[in-house]
Amino acid sequence: MKFSFTDVFWFLFLLLALLPMWKQRGLEGMRIRLIRNLEKKRGTRLITIIHRQEAISFLGIPISRYINVEDSEAVLRAIRLTPDDMPIDLLLHTPGGLVLAAEQIARSLQKHKAKVTVFVPHYAMSGGTMIALAADEIVMDENAVLGPIDPQLGNYPAVSIVETVHSKGIDRVDDQTLILADIATKAIRQVEDFISSLLEEKMPAEDSRKISRLLSGGSWTHDYPLTLEKLRDFGLKVQVGLPEEIYDLMDLYPQPPQRRPSVQYIPLPYDRERQKR
Repeated sequence: MKFSFTDVFWFLFLLLALLPMWKQRGLEGMRIRLIRNLEKKRGTRLITIIHRQEAISFLGIPISRYINVEDSEAVLRAIRLTPDDMPIDLLLHTPGGLVLAAEQIARSLQKHKAKVTVFVPHYAMSGGTMIALAADEIVMDENAVLGPIDPQLGNYPAVSIVETVHSKGIDRVDDQTLILADIATKAIRQVEDFISSLLEEKMPAEDSRKISRLLSGGSWTHDYPLTLEKLRDFGLKVQVGLPEEIYDLMDLYPQPPQRRPSVQYIPLPYDRERQKR
C-alpha cells in the first residue's frame, strides 16, 4: 500500500491533534487513582479545587481559572453525595473568584456534620481564604499563604472607593462614584458579616468580629500574603504537615508547557549526609 505525502501529512496532523487528549486522559486516570488511595487511607471524601493556567486544544492556548458558579455546583454535588458521618478533605489551590460561589462552598462545608479539613499546599487567596475559614481544620505547607477577603468592584478595591469619597467629599465626586461607594459599603459589610458567621463557632464573638474586619476591611492590598505565623497571631488554628499524597496530586496538575522553563532543577531529593561523604 502506497501513501502519498498528503496522506502522511493528515496522519501526522490527526496524531498531533489527538496526543493532548490522550495525555489529558492519562493524567485524569492518575489523579483519580491517587485521590481514591488518599480517601481510603484517611477514610474521607477528598474534593479538589485547583486553579492553574491550563493548555486547551492542541494549540496550547492558556486560560486562567478561578472560583466560579460551576465550581460551587460541583462541590455542592460532591457534598450531597457524602454521608453526614464521613469527613471531608478539601485540597485548595486558587487565586479566588466570585464571592457568590465562594460563599456557597464555604456555607455548605460549614453545614457538613462530620469534620472538614482544608489542605493548602501553596496558596488560597481571597475567596479561597473564605472557603478555608469554613473548615474545622486548616493544614498548610509551612510556606503556604492565605490572603485578605476585601471585596473588589471591577478593578478597584471596595474600600478604596469608599475612602476616595470620604477624602474628596460628597460634593466633589460624580453620581457614578457615589453609586459605586454605596455598593462598595454594602459589599464590605456583607463580606464582614459572612466571615464573622464562619468564625463565631470557633472563637468568641468579639474575636470573630475583629478578624472579619481585618480580613474584609482593606487593611492590606488584595494580594497580600497572610503567612502561617500571621494567621496564628490572629488566633486561627492552623496546622503544618501536609500528607505526601497532596504534593503528588499537585504534580498531576501541571502548568501549560512552555518553550523555556522559568524554574528548573533536578527533581530528586538530596541526602545531605551522603553529599558530605
